[in-house]
Formats: sequence, structure tokens, C-alpha cells
Amino acid sequence: MRKPKKNMIVIATAISLQANAGFVLAEMDEEKKKSTVKVDAIEVKGILPDRLESVPGAYFVVDEKQLNERRPFSIQEALNTVPGINVVSENTFGLGVNIGVRGLNPRRTSRTLLMEDGMPLFLAPYGDPAAHYTTPLERVQRIEVVKGSGQILYGPQTVGGMINFVTRPVPNDGKVHGTASAMLGNNDFTSLYGNIGAGDERGGLMIDALHKKGDGIRDNHDFEIQEYTAKGQLNLSDRHTLIAKASYFREDSHVSETGLGLVEYHEDKYQAPTGKNDVFEHERKTFQLQHLFQINNQVKLSTQAYYAKSDRASFRQINDPGTLGGRSVMDRCTGLGVATEANAEQCGGRWRPREYEYWGIEPRLDLQHSLFGIESNAVVGFRYHREDIARNQYRGSDPRIQSQAYAEAFGDHREQIHTNVEAKSYYAQNTFYVGDWTFTPGLRVEDLRIKTDIRRAEGAAQNNPESKATNNQTKVLPGFGLTWNGIENTTLFAGVHKGFAPPRPDRDINAPGGANTAVVVNTRPEESTNWELGMRSQYFNGVSLETTLFHTVFDDIVVNGLTTGTFINGGKSEHSGIEFAGRVDFGRIYNTSHNFYISGSYTNLFTAEFKKTNAGASIQSGDRLPYAPKHLASLNVGYQHPIGLDARIGVDYVSEQEEDVAFRDGRSSANVLRGVTGDIPAYALINATVNYKPVGSQLTYFASAYNLGDREYLASRVDGMVAGRQRQVFAGIRYDF
Repeated sequence: MRKPKKNMIVIATAISLQANAGFVLAEMDEEKKKSTVKVDAIEVKGILPDRLESVPGAYFVVDEKQLNERRPFSIQEALNTVPGINVVSENTFGLGVNIGVRGLNPRRTSRTLLMEDGMPLFLAPYGDPAAHYTTPLERVQRIEVVKGSGQILYGPQTVGGMINFVTRPVPNDGKVHGTASAMLGNNDFTSLYGNIGAGDERGGLMIDALHKKGDGIRDNHDFEIQEYTAKGQLNLSDRHTLIAKASYFREDSHVSETGLGLVEYHEDKYQAPTGKNDVFEHERKTFQLQHLFQINNQVKLSTQAYYAKSDRASFRQINDPGTLGGRSVMDRCTGLGVATEANAEQCGGRWRPREYEYWGIEPRLDLQHSLFGIESNAVVGFRYHREDIARNQYRGSDPRIQSQAYAEAFGDHREQIHTNVEAKSYYAQNTFYVGDWTFTPGLRVEDLRIKTDIRRAEGAAQNNPESKATNNQTKVLPGFGLTWNGIENTTLFAGVHKGFAPPRPDRDINAPGGANTAVVVNTRPEESTNWELGMRSQYFNGVSLETTLFHTVFDDIVVNGLTTGTFINGGKSEHSGIEFAGRVDFGRIYNTSHNFYISGSYTNLFTAEFKKTNAGASIQSGDRLPYAPKHLASLNVGYQHPIGLDARIGVDYVSEQEEDVAFRDGRSSANVLRGVTGDIPAYALINATVNYKPVGSQLTYFASAYNLGDREYLASRVDGMVAGRQRQVFAGIRYDF
């Protein structure tokens, strides 16, 4: 596997920026003598533009005020208020989050682009877009969700939407600032977080540290995470700014990757017979460097370089749940019978260590101009991105295989796959301002090469021509949007854009004949046409609302294959629906410091179905898409008192969902017993929050409860039946200085 020369890249980038900075400083000294135009210091923001009224599509911002009001327990609760989003809660603390947008399969959020400060967060954005990490909410200042044609500037995933976690900026007022918080809850949940930073007009430094641990949804599913982040900013001049961020994250959890069989689930839906031995370990290191150059009042050049390395290893003892009359057996030790905690100690299993490394560099030019005498904002950019992925699998029945080191030294080396990705992205967009109208044409080009090399499969070395393949794709993705702002504090918008998702390499390789029988199967990329028509308004004081009608047509949607760990093209599908979101603050309406408020969102996904029969994918035309509930709703009622007290109670509702298409073929009795087929019933969960921050105090006391009614519900059938989280309550204290 060819490794990217990351050190050389980072060093070269730093030297280039340093040299450029030195040149510009000298140039600035000369310019001072000439009394050229003065510009304000650069302000670092998220991915949304300054003029939000010109965004030609649906977006939603969860700001710091809303995060504090709701006190979300995980990313799931933070996004439940966003219309169009379905979060499948098969995990307790937002680890391995599953987010689906407008009917797209939420499995590991592979069809929604996740970013932190504009940097992709997946294990590998092109080769394995799985979200085993999301930015901890403690570091987040706001969450930006973009679903319309405004996402054409970002990629590679542009079919469903993008979510950007904007972290807190480095202080610049010459003072020391920080936060210290502690939380404690049931299920042995504890959390400690600290942040400290200082800076002035020349720049500054900020450091974050986080430690969380607790018990998961099922028995023996304890977890522990830690993260350390350093963020620095150096203002070389009023025109030049350098921002660097480095982070280290580690997760150690005992989370079984398989669910329960039908009989097991009804006996005890929270059991995990192999949970003490099942392991998921994830270590992630990242570095991000940004150079912002405000050339003048009209032109800004920003260059971003990023690097990420993730090592994840999982151990499991059950591969297929419910295979013995609705109960699970361990696939390495079938002679032991039904899986129990006792016989799990006598069995081996399978380790799946995987390494991911990617880096990229992206210069972008933002330009205000008056081409053809029309006020305009233009964005032109390019990104070069590389990935290297190494996937291995080791198996064995010896209980010593429970040690990864032993498994790699003495186990059966069943699988070894190397994937290399090279991607080039080009984009340009221009917004024309004509009276109350804006017109925004845009274009994105994705040019990528994915090379797959199956070196070992089913325990045998592979060197046949079919075990190596290169998938080259070049896609031109146009978009166009318009807005009208002829009514005060109101925007009407419409847009259409071509969506794209890279081809999905199989997670697991089947070589039934042993040597020289493994074949690389390259899926075609997903392509879609996304239409939107909507309105957002704050016309009335204290009232905000938005609504969007959307229609998405997939030419060739990708679905899970009939063999676990594989992907195939499932043919045409359509997604149509309408979204609503709004909030009423009666305190603002009646000009009183006592504020009662109502906020909510609702999505009706009235169409989410396949339009083409595909026997190879077990799809029938008219079948509903998996994990695409027709109704999603969130309603919250709250009160804010001038002494610093606020309280909220709410309910989140998810209607019935269908299982993955791979298991629908006649809903066979075997799959019913395995728990992978059948509907996922609707459920509604009550949640509540109380915050108290005395006037003039730097202390905040808070408590939150989710699933307050302790509702038992089925969350997922992916790899077996998985129960949703029971009641979770936590309380904490936070000190800001």
C-alpha cells in the first residue's frame, strides 16, 4: 500500500505559508507607506455565507442557545429538532451515529456529509464513508445543516445533505476564558470537560479535554472515550490569519455489532451474551491548517490543509444472530450451543482491524464583483484528496483469539484488502443580486480513482486479475437556485442540483473457491436530481417559521447486497416530502422578560420508494425504502424566567419504518427468527430539561432526561434486533470564566 507522505506535505504547506506570510508582511510595510485601503481583521465563520437570505435552499442552524436550552445527551438529541432528519438510536452515546436525511438509509451516516469546521469526519470520505466519530457537543458552538443546492460547494456526498460542527473560536479580547463542567447520571454515566484559552489581536491558543464513560443500552456494553484538542490562531496582519488545530480521540467500548434473534429479544431485549468480550476500539488523530488571506475588501483567499488517521478494531463472537431457533450461536464455536456469557469465555471469534489515512489541500477564492454591472459574490475552489485504507480480518475458535495480538500472530488471516483513492474536486458558484432577487448558478466536478487490491480472502492469498480493479469516475454536477426577498424578513427560495455519492467498495469479500476466486465488484456511483421549493420567515416579531417541499430522484441508488458486507446498485428511487419548523416566543410578542415558547418540527415523507424491480437486490417496484419513516415530529414547550431559570418538556415521534431490503424477499422464517426482517414500530419519547444560571453568576446548574417515560421500543433490525435506549437522566454543573 502506497502511503501518503504526510510529514512532507504538512511541512511543505507550513513552509509555503510561512514564506508567503513573510513576503506579505514585507509587502504590507510597503503598502502602509502608500496608505492603501484598510480592511477589518478576518473573522472565522462556518460554511454558511454571511448573507443568509441569499441561500438558495433549505438549511437549519442549531445554535449555542438552543443547545443550552435542550442540553442534548448526544448528537441524536441535538438533531431531533431538525426537520427531515432521522437518527436511528441503536447506540447510547452517539458513538457510530446513524443519520438519515429525507429518506436516505441512515446506516453509519454514509449518505450525509459530516464535517468539523469544514473538514470531513468520516473514516474515509470516499472509500468508507462511515461515521464512527462525531465532534463532541462540548466543543460545538453551533451545528449547520444544509440540504439544498447550497451544498454544491462541498463534497463528496451531495445527495442528502451536509452537517458541519462549528467549534468555538480562540479568544481574542486579551483575557483568559474557559469552561469546566461535570455531569453525572444513571447507567453509570459520568462526564468531565475542560476548556481554557487566551488571545488578543495577535492571536491565541485554546485547549480542550474531555472524558466520558458509562454503560450502554444492553448489558455489558460499557464505554469510555477521551479527547484532547488544541486550537491556535495567529494573526500575521489584518489581512493574514493562520489557524491550526490538532486533536486526539480514543474510544474503548464493549458494543456488540450484532443484535439479538427474535426469541432472545423477547426473553430479554437488553441482554448481550458476548458483550463482555465484544470490543470496539477507535483511535483518531487529526491535524487541520487554514490560511486566510483577505486580499482586499472584495477578495479573500482561504487555503485549508487537513490530515486524519484512524485505527479501528472490532472483535465479535456472533456473526449471524438468531440462527438456532431465534437464539444466537457463536460462529467460531457452534458446538457450544446457544451463546451465553459463560460459554463466550470458552470461544474465540473474529477481529477486524482497519486503518484509514487521508489528507487533502483545498484553496478557495471568495470574490465580490460587479460583472455586467450586477452585484455578485463568486466562489471558486479546488480540492486534492488522497486516501489509503487497509482492512484485515483474523478468526479462530481458540479463546486466546480474544486478544488482538494473539489473533494477528496465530489466528486464521481470513481477509486483507487495500484501497487507494485519489480525488480531485473543482467547483464554482456565483450569486447575482438583482433587486429583491438572487440567482445562484453553480457547478461541481468530481474526478476520482478508487483502486482496490484483494490480497487475501477466505484465508487464501489472491493474485488473480479479478482481485485487483480500478474504478475511475468523473461526474459533472450542476446546480441552480434563486431567492426572492420582497417581503420583510422573509425569503422564498427554489433550487435544483445534481447529487452524487462515490461508488461503495464492499466491506467484506467472498471467495468461496479459496485461492484466485475473489472478485472486486465495483458499484456505480449514486446520482440524483434534487428539487426544492420553500420559505423561511421572521415577519412577525417573536415568530419564526420555515417550510420546504422537496423531491429527489435517484438514477441508481446503492443498497446492501444479499450477502452481508456487500453493496449493489438497486435501481431508481424517489423521495418526496414536506418539512416544517417553527418557534413562537411569547415573551418577545408581549415584550415581557417572562418568556413562554413553543418550538417544533414536522416532516411528512409521503414518497420514499423504489421505482424499479431488481431481483438481485430483493427489490420490488413500489417497496418503501429502509429506515424511511413517513412521519417525523418534535414538539417542545418551555418557559424562561428572568432570574435565570428555564425549563422545557418535549416529545419526539418517529413513525413506522421498514427493514433493509436485503432481508425482505418473502420475509423468510429464517430471517424472522434472526430478527433482521419485519417492521420497526412507531414510537414517541418524552424528554425534559431544566437550567438555572443565577443572574450575574458564572455557574450554571442543569438536568436533562430522555425517554422520560422509560418506553421500550425497537430501534433497528440491522444485524438483528436492537432495543432503543431506556430512560437516561443526568445532571451537571458548568462554570464559565
